[in-house]
Amino acid sequence: EHMVESGGGFVQAGGSLRLSCTVSGRPFNFYAMAWFRQAPGKEREFAATINGDSSTTYYADSVKGRFTISRDNAKNTVYLQMNSLKPEDTAVYFCAAGPYLVVTPDYNYWGQGTQVTVSS
Repeated sequence: EHMVESGGGFVQAGGSLRLSCTVSGRPFNFYAMAWFRQAPGKEREFAATINGDSSTTYYADSVKGRFTISRDNAKNTVYLQMNSLKPEDTAVYFCAAGPYLVVTPDYNYWGQGTQVTVSS
């Protein structure tokens, strides 16, 4: 499985970024897709997840109301729209793919990560 993330960068608090993750190699629509993040010195934590037909999504409390996960199965791509960013959102963001919609890191495939830095 090959997964490529993009869209990270540097933004001021209150700003927005949209992350993308494009998947190749397997039937994309069969996978639940998720975004996790890992800040320096901290464990990887769940941010958001979406099932194959986009009918179900879950969000961590820390991002609920600010982040939106979506997917375009025709483009084999999952997105994370991040609004009202805060300095505590600074982390490396990873996309993940797996057969089950879970909020734990029990996903089979992972991207390489993209850095998001939010300045105060």
